[in-house]
Amino acid sequence: MTSTSKKLAVVITDGVGFRNFVLSDFFVEAAQNFEEVVILSCLPASVYTGVTECRIIELDVFEEHFFTWFFRKTKEVVHLQNYKKGNFGITDNLNTNKSKSKSPRGYATRFIFKITSLFHSEKWISFFHKLQQNTFKNKSITNGYLKILEKEKPDQLFFTHQRPPYIAPLVYAAHKLNINTLAFIFSWDNLASKGRMAADFKNYMVWSELMKSDLLRFYKNVKAEAIEVVGTPQFEPYVLSRYASTLKEFQDQFSLKADLQTVCFSCGDISTSKNDELYIETIAEALQQGQLPQFNFIVRTSPAEDPIRFKEISAKYPFIIWNYPDWKISRHGHQEAWSQRVPCVDDVKRLRAILEFSDISINMLSTMSLDFMQFDKPVINPVFGTENNGLYNDGRFLNYEHIEHVVKSNATKIAKNKTELIEAIQFYLANPNANHTERQLLLAQQIGKPLKGTSERIAKTLRQWV
Repeated sequence: MTSTSKKLAVVITDGVGFRNFVLSDFFVEAAQNFEEVVILSCLPASVYTGVTECRIIELDVFEEHFFTWFFRKTKEVVHLQNYKKGNFGITDNLNTNKSKSKSPRGYATRFIFKITSLFHSEKWISFFHKLQQNTFKNKSITNGYLKILEKEKPDQLFFTHQRPPYIAPLVYAAHKLNINTLAFIFSWDNLASKGRMAADFKNYMVWSELMKSDLLRFYKNVKAEAIEVVGTPQFEPYVLSRYASTLKEFQDQFSLKADLQTVCFSCGDISTSKNDELYIETIAEALQQGQLPQFNFIVRTSPAEDPIRFKEISAKYPFIIWNYPDWKISRHGHQEAWSQRVPCVDDVKRLRAILEFSDISINMLSTMSLDFMQFDKPVINPVFGTENNGLYNDGRFLNYEHIEHVVKSNATKIAKNKTELIEAIQFYLANPNANHTERQLLLAQQIGKPLKGTSERIAKTLRQWV
């Protein structure tokens, strides 16, 4: 390359990053803005079949040892302690980090909570971050990352997710070599309710002005000029013609009755969406008992888990049409196993068809609400659980900051019991255009840029920041 040539290295951290950046137009646009593009992959190189725009370098898997874990955990808990006041989501996540385990990490976690209850500020976050970084010195994996970066000499190192702990030594290596680092904020809930980022980056890309304000609020050392609002490639396949299907193709693929409307329930993973079986069964029973007009009932399970927990419901209600996401496990034994699930092109096509041609979306407060709204579909969010009724308390999520925006928007119907769920389905089947304006306003708030041109916008921003 010449002295004016610029090289981009992109860190694909997981299967969602693969979907968002590899299956969108991002690498086509990146190749037009940089003289050379290389992928540094936390996934096996074998998953990139068909990617021709750049070389793939498979990174060794980072295994977090005790002291690295201890300082990283302390940094995250300090962050939560520091920002818990008046923020239910952060307080809730802080409580879920508590441990009664009698393992070494269980004892260490209780010690962490004791010291962070006394010492929690940006100064202490920085202190424990430095201690975490010091654990990377002289580690063989860090030396390996340094060699890769010294050989590749990228002008910009772009991380497609800011939170996975296994990217921290790579950020450390980049900073040692004075390489620009930039992170894309991965999801709508990552700032207002989750723990600290894996590292500090030089620049940040965010979905919206709302997310930018959150970043400035929770990361005092970040300057406004270091943040760019770009939207998100998560939804870009919905405006790319290669992922489109016809209504007839959709109906044939799922063996749907063409004369009926279609309702889709999309599941979360079992860690936060434990009542999904209840909601599916409630709808199925109402259909069987004639409390709802007949419709095609599709259930799409979470790509983050095997759908074995729905085995009994599947057998009990054979009329339910199941869509199991085609996300294959690319590597076993990884510390975050879900991250190694990788989607195929056909799964993106199937998802888009479900979004476009279903008449109603039902989910427990997931980002799938935003997915369906891209096609102006009505959304129902069931949350039956409370502190006192014996169900998993998913109702508490209504107090999370990012969900409060949804509730206040009136863009969805919140169903807190069986009657409200059935009534909401009846209403939207009869009034599919209801809450159209509210849905559009919520999308504008959460996703600050048009879907068309998202990849181009991100690639140009990366080039401008070199």
